[in-house]
Amino acid sequence: MYRFKPNVLTLFLMRRFFVSFLMVMLTTCGIIFAVTFVERLSSNPDALSTLMDAWVRLLEYVPMFLPLAVFMGTLVAFYNLTKSSELIIASGAGLSPFQIARPFLIGAFLVGVFAATVVNPYSVDLTTRKLTNHQLKLIDNAIWLRESSDNGFLTARANGMNMAKNHDIIFKDITILLQDDQFKLKERISSKTAKLSTDGFDVENANIINEDGVSRKGSRHIDTKLTPRTVLERYLQPDQISFWKLPGFIHKMNAIGVSTRGHLVQFWTLLFLPLTLMAMTVLGIAFSQTKQRRNYSFGVKFSLGIVTCFALYFIVNIFNALGNTGALPPIIAIVAPQIIIITGACTFITSFDTI
Repeated sequence: MYRFKPNVLTLFLMRRFFVSFLMVMLTTCGIIFAVTFVERLSSNPDALSTLMDAWVRLLEYVPMFLPLAVFMGTLVAFYNLTKSSELIIASGAGLSPFQIARPFLIGAFLVGVFAATVVNPYSVDLTTRKLTNHQLKLIDNAIWLRESSDNGFLTARANGMNMAKNHDIIFKDITILLQDDQFKLKERISSKTAKLSTDGFDVENANIINEDGVSRKGSRHIDTKLTPRTVLERYLQPDQISFWKLPGFIHKMNAIGVSTRGHLVQFWTLLFLPLTLMAMTVLGIAFSQTKQRRNYSFGVKFSLGIVTCFALYFIVNIFNALGNTGALPPIIAIVAPQIIIITGACTFITSFDTI
């Protein structure tokens, strides 16, 4: 039985990739964290809360700059290998650029798997603990809820919401309409706040109008099958659902006839994140090709590479928009840019190696 056992050179090159990648990631994360911490100081009661807020926001930025960090890490690793003549020795030993690139591709693949299966669920868990209506996908800038049952219909509209410490939802400026199975209005309840828990709605200091038009002030409990979790799932943005929960969520949304194009784009983005990072690694290797050890124009190539990455980021966003609007199948919208990048970079590496 064959067992994969990496040789010494593979481990050495992979270690150089991870060192360079982590150096770039730590530098980038440190800058973003420091800027975010200073920016959020005025919005939090103490430094500890600000640190937590900055950490959560940093995790939200990770998917944005992770491909760029892999690209920059690849450039730095190849620059150090070229400067120390280690890359020249490996090439002199008969290794092609693609054989040298293999440990880098394995490293990028492992980073992508870790980011999609560990970092993403952890980030989503932190960001969804304290949700406000500004983080949700709303309809007409309001939160609308509707439920049908054997007793009739419940329709609710709220202007805002936030999460309580016990994970209940507190709605602001809410109006609840209760109708019978013939859509006849039975009760209209409006209040400044209302709490939704697993036991139903609890409305305090409400203005209640019955079917006869008689108004009264008081409290009201409404039994409903709505729960904080079902409400959040209905309004969560695609990037607020973890990789592991996306398939089940998409299946449920399809069952009730809700469009899931954005969620499919997010799922395929996370599933093919290792491919995306491998594409950026190949691109970094293409920009690192040189036959000079001295006078290696690293600064010029580094700058051109960053400009190219931003251009590719713009193109990838165009493909994502096409996937979200249905102009392209979501899987094609995600995979096509990576295949184009890999094909172009490999073509350049091959042509350069044969010069």
